[in-house]
Amino acid sequence: MSRAAASSDAFQAIAEGNRRELLDILRDGEQPVGDLVAATGLSYSLVSQHLGVLLDAGVVARRPEGRQRIYRLDAAPLRVVHDWTAEYERFWEERIARLRRGLAR
Repeated sequence: MSRAAASSDAFQAIAEGNRRELLDILRDGEQPVGDLVAATGLSYSLVSQHLGVLLDAGVVARRPEGRQRIYRLDAAPLRVVHDWTAEYERFWEERIARLRRGLAR
């Protein structure tokens, strides 16, 4: 998916596994790009491209610190993803509860 297509949609921004990995790393705190490159094993260029998509979607923020750019997670735009997946969590909880009742008989 192109960066432009993913830019306004949190679902599209997190659809790619490397971007989810970057978010997982940033969940633990701010990181400069070099640390993200080291943590993921991806090239600097690829990490920068993924961060651009995440920035466009608003799920990460960037601040300058000297010559570095420091990235941090901004989870607010992910709320729509959480709310949507919560419906499926309820679905599975109901299914599991029925299974347990059936097994208890």
